[in-house]
Amino acid sequence: MSDSNPTYSAMPLPDRADFDDAQMQAKADAFYEHVKTRHSIRDYIDRPVPKAVIEACVRAAGTAPSGANQQPWHFVAISNRAMKSRVRKAAEDEEEKFYSGGGGDAWLKALEPIGTDASKPHLDIAPWLIVIFAQRWGERDGERVKHYYVPESVGIATGMLITALHTAGLSCLTHTPNPMKFLNDLCGRPENEKPIMILAVGHPADDATVPAIAKKKKSLSEILTTFDGDT
Repeated sequence: MSDSNPTYSAMPLPDRADFDDAQMQAKADAFYEHVKTRHSIRDYIDRPVPKAVIEACVRAAGTAPSGANQQPWHFVAISNRAMKSRVRKAAEDEEEKFYSGGGGDAWLKALEPIGTDASKPHLDIAPWLIVIFAQRWGERDGERVKHYYVPESVGIATGMLITALHTAGLSCLTHTPNPMKFLNDLCGRPENEKPIMILAVGHPADDATVPAIAKKKKSLSEILTTFDGDT
């Protein structure tokens, strides 16, 4: 944002929904039916995806709420084959250490039903990689400005990006090699930005699979507690 000395100023609510209870229920149910068809996949085809589609999804993610409206995120979208290969090589180097014992027995045991290993061919095959960075601080008038609620804000934006990609008919896979500092160098990002995640984005292969356990979601009673009514 370019405003070097922002001050509070109110404006009328520019957008407003006015649905009755039945309409709200119908829209909520329809969204659930839509979003439950989202799957994390590792098997892609190299069918191109227009850059404009990626830009539209990132633009949607950029509307996410954030602490003090500081919008502490930056997205790097990569379709260049050589750069994707460099990302894959660096990520696999870290993953080899992880799966060779660096991740610890408990973590590796938890991953067994998912069927993952150190090989990440999807980082080459998927037409786009989107690297998500969290900006730990910003700069205004040459001085450092602290950002607030950075993990929470970037997490919300990332969820909105994943949902936008799904709505556009695309599949994606979250990938978090550890450590990820190599992404700053590869993507030319400054030291105040911390890489959070790589999203591989594209169309699923005809023979794409998902781990069966991934479709076992907790029930509503397991994830929701309500306090309602007047007593």
